[in-house]
Amino acid sequence: MKLILLGAPGAGKGTQAEIISKKLNIPTISTGNILRAAVKNGTPVGLKAKEFMDKGALVPDEVIIGIMNERLQEPDCAEGYILDGMPRTIAQAEALEAAGIDIDVALSIEITDAEIEARMTGRRTCTTCGATYHVVSNPPKKEGVCDICGAELTIRKDDEPETVRNRLSVYHRETEPLKDFYRSRGKLKLVDNQPTIADTTTVIFETLGI
Repeated sequence: MKLILLGAPGAGKGTQAEIISKKLNIPTISTGNILRAAVKNGTPVGLKAKEFMDKGALVPDEVIIGIMNERLQEPDCAEGYILDGMPRTIAQAEALEAAGIDIDVALSIEITDAEIEARMTGRRTCTTCGATYHVVSNPPKKEGVCDICGAELTIRKDDEPETVRNRLSVYHRETEPLKDFYRSRGKLKLVDNQPTIADTTTVIFETLGI
């Protein structure tokens, strides 16, 4: 099965991708990871990507798709894969199609902006050991203090309300139109976010028939 997961930042795509990956024994191909690996291994496309990264510029779609194509030729992708972080825009989705990179299902985790804001702005991270908490669903024993090492808990810049709202606005503008793109190809499946990770997984498995 060749899958992409759609959904707003904080919808739980990474968590669910990991679970599906284990269940189906197929790799999750993260754009960030393959980019770093291609640069480290010095592949021709990796060297091209490094030029842009060294300048602090965004790596162009055609370079990312070149790296993606290299990665998908590897034996572990023979039975399928999950694309993580790609495509983010209609242009990228069209470029993937043009490169012959096929998708069976685009699975969208449906969740409201209000739920995302509550989820992300409630996160707290330990400044020392990196442990994460949530003020509602997973609070520390003592407010503002890490259970594990006793260091101070902070809100990451990514989780500040203004940052979360900006990321949501980019998602609605650039990535959400992909739902119509894949709907028009008969490949879109919608899954409503559930109260727990396990419940969401159950609905995803039912939707995918696995």
